[in-house]
Amino acid sequence: MKIGFLKKIKRQNKIENIDFKDRILLISHCLRNSKSCKAQMSKTGLQCRDDCPNPCSIGQLRKLAERKGYKGVCIAPGGSMAIKYVEEKQPRAIIAIACTKELNEGMEAIRELNNKSKFNGKDMPVIKTIPLTKDGCVDTEVDVISAAKIIINNNGQYDYNNEEEEL
Repeated sequence: MKIGFLKKIKRQNKIENIDFKDRILLISHCLRNSKSCKAQMSKTGLQCRDDCPNPCSIGQLRKLAERKGYKGVCIAPGGSMAIKYVEEKQPRAIIAIACTKELNEGMEAIRELNNKSKFNGKDMPVIKTIPLTKDGCVDTEVDVISAAKIIINNNGQYDYNNEEEEL
């Protein structure tokens, strides 16, 4: 009986077992192209334009998550905004793309929110981190294909629906 219970918990603690509608995507704004990005910063993060003439990894991954029905996407300039977004959205799962330092600080901040019971009686969200492949705070890079696979993974199945063609 205990083994079955533990297997159930383990399955529930995997990002792919959580519905898209209960997930959020956090993306570091440093992935933007500093020379060509026309997006504007707002109180809720970088606001990508759907008609952007210069498609970048931020736009590609944001649109993918939105098409899948994610609860939200935040393109944050730093951890404070990302944590406020998490507290506001109350997701069951978080996919975070940033440098290792920001990811570590973000994980700790989520644990603190959980310790302060900021998740309205819910369990702490499941977190999947995707580290940048090139960091440095400006014009950074991420493996877009690997990130996309994590974003579209649904119950161990990749819900492609021609997504590869759109990346």
